[in-house]
Amino acid sequence: MTTTATPTAPARRAPAMGGFSLGFLALEVRRLVRNRRTLIFTVVLPPAFYFLFGGASYADQSAGRGNVSAYVMISLAVYGAMIATTSAGAQVSVERAVGWSRQLRLTPLKPAAYIATKLLAAMVMGAIAVAVVFLVAGVLGGARMDAWVWVVSGLVAWLGALVFAALGLLAGYLLPSENVMQLLGPLLAVLAFLGGLFVPLDVLGDTFQTLAQYTPAYGVGVLARMPLTDEGSLVTAVVNVVAWTVVFGVGAALRFRRDTARV
Repeated sequence: MTTTATPTAPARRAPAMGGFSLGFLALEVRRLVRNRRTLIFTVVLPPAFYFLFGGASYADQSAGRGNVSAYVMISLAVYGAMIATTSAGAQVSVERAVGWSRQLRLTPLKPAAYIATKLLAAMVMGAIAVAVVFLVAGVLGGARMDAWVWVVSGLVAWLGALVFAALGLLAGYLLPSENVMQLLGPLLAVLAFLGGLFVPLDVLGDTFQTLAQYTPAYGVGVLARMPLTDEGSLVTAVVNVVAWTVVFGVGAALRFRRDTARV
């Protein structure tokens, strides 16, 4: 009597990089760009604030390695990147509401790759926001800086927005989809004011200057403007950015783990 061996199914290979792909990243960016509300907050609002706050009227006033218009431009580029990255990260709340996150859990996509894709997509939107503010203020708004300051300040404003991409992810897992941006919009405006992005802190008094050092927007703003003015404490600003990135990042990771554990 002979027996026939039952064929075994080949073992499934784990996807490279946990399933992360440039195609998925490009899809996420396209989805964000097609969102009119996100696009308005990213492309229209920050340059409009530049002219609303009179940024172009300071073109003849010197400020370190450029003019005061450049100072205003950098601050509002940071604010634009804040809005863009936070709103992009917060889109996970919509995905959770429609069940998209559950569908992704049925694919080989690993949680770390999913989070990385969300963060990178948010950072792409942040780069667009910074570039638009710099372009509009430089061409139409009279902002002037040394060439290397344009590059360094722009990169710092963009990279510092990672803090708010993490905030957006955390908010996306904490807040319901129908309320997330209604709550985050005013919150970001308050944080920008307290962090010295709308009004220089030295005109607000010692109390505000002390309070500002503990707010998320402070460190990014100081670091982005430092190539222009050399003002502020480098150590304090770096500690501020790192601390808030860790707080928001760990919070988002814990909420994500709790959320996917129920799937």
